[in-house]
Amino acid sequence: MSEKTQELVEFIAKAIVSEPDQVKVTATDGGSMLELETADDDRGRVIGRQGRVAKAMRAVIGAASHGRGTRLEIVD
Repeated sequence: MSEKTQELVEFIAKAIVSEPDQVKVTATDGGSMLELETADDDRGRVIGRQGRVAKAMRAVIGAASHGRGTRLEIVD
């Protein structure tokens, strides 16, 4: 996984939430998974209605990682 993909997730999440300083993206599992942490009040914004925002972010990650199977997990 590229550092650029991690920065991309952080950029998108900070644009969506109301407290961008609380956004934290960490790579785990040797870089194959990204964990996104936000403030409690912003978690719903990142997930979106029926998971649409999270699904769109995962699609962007899939395109940016060139099929390397990078996953996104939104952490409590």
